[in-house]
Amino acid sequence: MHWTAGLTRRSLLASGVALAAPALTTAAARMTITVAAFPLVDEIAKAALPIWRQLHPDVEVRVVSRQYADHHTAMTTALSTSVLLPDAMALESSFVGRFAQGGGLEDLRQTPYSIASYRDKLVPFAYDQATARNGAIVAIPGDIGPGAMLWRKDVLERAGVSESELTQSWDSYIAAGARIKARTGAHLIGHVRSMKDLLQRTGMKPGEGTYFDAESRVLVTSDRFVRTFELCLEARRLKLDAKVPAWSNEWAEGLKRGTLATELSGAWLVGQLSNWIAPQTAGLWRAAQLPEGVATSYGGAYYAMPRRAPPERKAMAWEFIRLMSLNRERQLFAFKNYDAFPALLETHSDAFFDEPVPFLGGQKARRLWRDAALSIKAAYLHKQNFFADEVISTELDNVLDRGKSIRIALGDAQRLLERRAFR
Repeated sequence: MHWTAGLTRRSLLASGVALAAPALTTAAARMTITVAAFPLVDEIAKAALPIWRQLHPDVEVRVVSRQYADHHTAMTTALSTSVLLPDAMALESSFVGRFAQGGGLEDLRQTPYSIASYRDKLVPFAYDQATARNGAIVAIPGDIGPGAMLWRKDVLERAGVSESELTQSWDSYIAAGARIKARTGAHLIGHVRSMKDLLQRTGMKPGEGTYFDAESRVLVTSDRFVRTFELCLEARRLKLDAKVPAWSNEWAEGLKRGTLATELSGAWLVGQLSNWIAPQTAGLWRAAQLPEGVATSYGGAYYAMPRRAPPERKAMAWEFIRLMSLNRERQLFAFKNYDAFPALLETHSDAFFDEPVPFLGGQKARRLWRDAALSIKAAYLHKQNFFADEVISTELDNVLDRGKSIRIALGDAQRLLERRAFR
């Protein structure tokens, strides 16, 4: 979908009102602030520059863009060395926990930022997710990725399977997949690893993360992980996954040709499908909540400020961050143009949420995603999460491909992660 935001006097004044309190000192002399970002976030930031220039004509914003992995590596290096620090940086949500542990980000609870005054304006889990162990709030959400199941209407009709059979429980999801496979030849999903990513987050208790709790205790031998591995093994035994990883060419072909009946991902996948992966499948897809009503987030972008960035530019850096995160029009622009689901609650009453989504056959799916976003609970993010995910994925492969016992696989993962938990 292509949409152009018209800049009128009224909209500009509305932008000014949204950013008016608390007011920060405007730069008296011309300065340049640097914003480091990764793809899509960089485009969203650049699209805001015409409004920024009218609000702050004496302050230039330079957006520095790197590819996703390169960006986060560069930010890690900059924070650890205090060299080439940007004034503001975008962080993908999965990196927020790791960066929060390092102490290199500004605590936005402090004046003049006073982020607590905006807490009621933001999707609750997204605000809470940026909380460090010491209580500091180190970032503010720009967009979120409420989880959804996408399913092929034509494939389910041929199989005689209903949406409710896919969503009622994980057992019914697998049973429905077996019928789909038997009656249409289509696989239920690209790879059981997508099931693993969601199942291991199902049933987390307060204070728990996916792999560690808030005290760095390792959780991977819990019933939650045993069930995850058992259901993934059952799906593989029934040949329900195509054994093609997400974002591979084979995966994209399966989505195009209808040989993959479902996908578990963020709501933003609809935009990816409609724009470049499988635009020819418009009208064939529908969206649903995830199995067992699981509410989780798939990614999202945050804005943060390095603690050791030049202090004379911090006021303007925070003004730019507020424009991107707390301005209704900018948040809606990002949603309409880039499928960046807004974290700002006041956008959720916009009529756009009630409009049909053509790619989904006219389904009013944004309401579904809005409900999901409000149901998500923040999960503890441990600095070793990336390593833990690699370990669990490797052990799952050992179970699926090499016949390793689930109990032994998870026990081995537990011991390895216990050695890394406090590093």
